[in-house]
Amino acid sequence: MRVGVLTGGGDCPGLNAVIRAIVRRGVADYGYEFVGFRDGWRGPLENVTMPLDIPAVRGILPRGGTILGSSRTNPIKVEGGIERIERNIQEAGIDALIAIGGEDTLGVATVLTEHGFHVIGVPKTIDNDLSGTDFTFGFDTAVMIATEAIDRLHTTAESHHRILICEVMGRHAGWIALHSGMGGGANGILIPEIPFDLDEVVGWVESRFRASYAPILCVSEGALPIGGDLVTKDTTLDAFGHVKLSGIGEWLAAQIEERTGHEARTTVLGHIQRGGSPTAFDRVLATRFGLNAIAAVKDQAWGTMVALRGTDIVRIPLQEATGVLKTVPMARYVEASAFFG
Repeated sequence: MRVGVLTGGGDCPGLNAVIRAIVRRGVADYGYEFVGFRDGWRGPLENVTMPLDIPAVRGILPRGGTILGSSRTNPIKVEGGIERIERNIQEAGIDALIAIGGEDTLGVATVLTEHGFHVIGVPKTIDNDLSGTDFTFGFDTAVMIATEAIDRLHTTAESHHRILICEVMGRHAGWIALHSGMGGGANGILIPEIPFDLDEVVGWVESRFRASYAPILCVSEGALPIGGDLVTKDTTLDAFGHVKLSGIGEWLAAQIEERTGHEARTTVLGHIQRGGSPTAFDRVLATRFGLNAIAAVKDQAWGTMVALRGTDIVRIPLQEATGVLKTVPMARYVEASAFFG
């Protein structure tokens, strides 16, 4: 059997661990041949490939990013895109395709499955917002990076008696902000799921100063005030129709500084959260996903995605992963709120 592999969307720590596990198990145990499609869906769309064998995956376990490259190419928006992918896959003699990605990448995989393609999905996103799986690899690394940043901000905040705001990724799900805010001891956490009351946030800040400590706020890039709008970098959209979020931290700093008279500064972590070596947790989870994805190919479990449920890796329909965004439930936010102010 000849199997194609691609990685789509934003890069993510652990992608190389998945690729390595797929190839190692597939070659050694099943005798499969692999083709790497370059740069996400651009690979099968434009027939851009690279060799993918055991020598190609040696030494990549601790490396961040993806040896296959990635992009936000959306073949559904390209005229005749699905047909071009079908033709290129057939000409390359590909029997099955493993798509490693988040909501957008797996959304395309779902459409291809409906067209009769043999596709297996692997969930990937630092945002942890894919339904059907308890965790996605890359999330733990992003949280660890953000938590370390908040730890470092504490010392500067105390030294200069400033309000420091840490803006983290997550788009419309606040998982990174929730976990890193709790782990880093932030005095307030703002997430997209629950619009915030600016007066309440100012109250947290003033309460912290009254206790002779400087406040630290952890803010998800998709957070917004009650009755307000999302803060965006510009109005352009990517191939999947997403705006470029970021800026809520700077907006919040200006508002708080004006209301309290205390200096407020913002640190935007941005793509730092995506980069570098994956944590041990993400390496293990990504490896297990890869091993189970190639097993799903062997079992011809087409149209499924591997997922973590408890400590087990299971298979679920692709539609279950992409149908509904997994957001932070109110109960989890209430737990964190015990430490606000």
